[in-house]
Amino acid sequence: MSHPVDNAVSAVRTYIEQHRAAFLDDLVDWLRIPSVSAQPDHATDVRRSADWLAAKLKETGFPTAEVWPTPGAPAVFAEWPSGDPQAPTVLVYGHHDVQPAAREDGWNSDPFDPVVRENRLYARGAADDKGQVFFHTLGVRAHLAATGRTAPAVNLKLLIEGEEESGSPHFRALVEERAERLTADAVVVSDTGMWSADTPTVCTGMRGLAECEIRLHGPDQDIHSGSFGGAVPNPATAVARLVAALHDEHARVAIPGFYGGVRELTDRERELFAELPFDERQWLRTAKSYAAHGEEGHTTLERIWARPTAEVNGIGGGYQGPGSKTIIPSSAMVKLSFRLVAGQEPDNVEKAVRAWAADQVPPGIRCEITFGSATRPCLTPLDHPALRSVVRAMGSAFGKPVRFTREGGSGPAADLQEVLGAPVLFLGISVPSDGWHAPDEKVELDLLLKGVETSAHLWGDLAEHWRHAP
Repeated sequence: MSHPVDNAVSAVRTYIEQHRAAFLDDLVDWLRIPSVSAQPDHATDVRRSADWLAAKLKETGFPTAEVWPTPGAPAVFAEWPSGDPQAPTVLVYGHHDVQPAAREDGWNSDPFDPVVRENRLYARGAADDKGQVFFHTLGVRAHLAATGRTAPAVNLKLLIEGEEESGSPHFRALVEERAERLTADAVVVSDTGMWSADTPTVCTGMRGLAECEIRLHGPDQDIHSGSFGGAVPNPATAVARLVAALHDEHARVAIPGFYGGVRELTDRERELFAELPFDERQWLRTAKSYAAHGEEGHTTLERIWARPTAEVNGIGGGYQGPGSKTIIPSSAMVKLSFRLVAGQEPDNVEKAVRAWAADQVPPGIRCEITFGSATRPCLTPLDHPALRSVVRAMGSAFGKPVRFTREGGSGPAADLQEVLGAPVLFLGISVPSDGWHAPDEKVELDLLLKGVETSAHLWGDLAEHWRHAP
């Protein structure tokens, strides 16, 4: 006797296989639109990409699909109510803009003329992020076909922004302005990846980001190092001392108060990281580096996923040309970035950095610090019911255990978490070899269809295990 779960998996796979060709044809059409948000010459293409997606979502069955303007590039919003007052509301986030790309960058084919080679689709945006946005269109249709429903089992919303590759400068304001329309119980971010094709994983968090530039001013102009050296403070020396004081001998950030609120890893979380097939030598080759380094007492994965960091991104001051120029420079600068983890408040980090820098600077040196907009960290508890649904859905699609990762980078998902007050979940099928932002970006077609399948299983699982009380 067949099992209902097996029947559902089979029905979803049958539908996907029957509609695979049309799905890929549509995706190829979308990938042909060079929606490069960072280049003003492509502004009309980014708008064309938004219009294309809104029309395709209508065709998919979404009763509402709108293009939302911003002071920059447009976003796309879609909504498909379930008709069930107890059903949870889920918002899917992704982006339709892409990185710049040109054949002369090293591509083996035109980046906006998609090609399939060895069951891989090569095009700018194939993985980041059009492919991972688009798998939800076939996923929801497979969900309906397998269940016999006329609407999703959850109240399904999509918000696909058009400026992610340009730093999402207008995204938070858009979310705040449209917060009522975007209200959700959970946010699913499909702009991430898995550990590998053989090891399906779900990301449970991203670090936040704070950035600053520190400028130290000494003399009102460059002055003669023979006449004045050793008798007045040198801003280049001061900035070097500042950088040297950034970490202690254990590679911990030495800024007082920096670790305030940091959520420490539990033993279980450390065990889950350790279960991953991590090859540090291979990782170093990918990093183009020759030795691992970082905060003592933590593994490499813990350092890049779950620990806060401070990095020097640029440093300069004084004469940089050929030969020598014996001066005391009038100014020097350093650019710093701080990756933040759950529990850290960007405002508190900024205050701590400002106080620390002021204490490091000697008399006679004036310090100016400029901070950019910060991104907050986000973390989903391992026992959250929505996360468990993502894990079950991916497990059904891949037919093997699903493990957990985090992302060391940062993104706009934290804005959705903060403004909407909803947990953020990550559902991505991209793998490291997909080459995001690089020449010959691609997506593995078998994994792309596993994303479709995961999406198809997710909505019913969420509705079954996370229903609201009547």
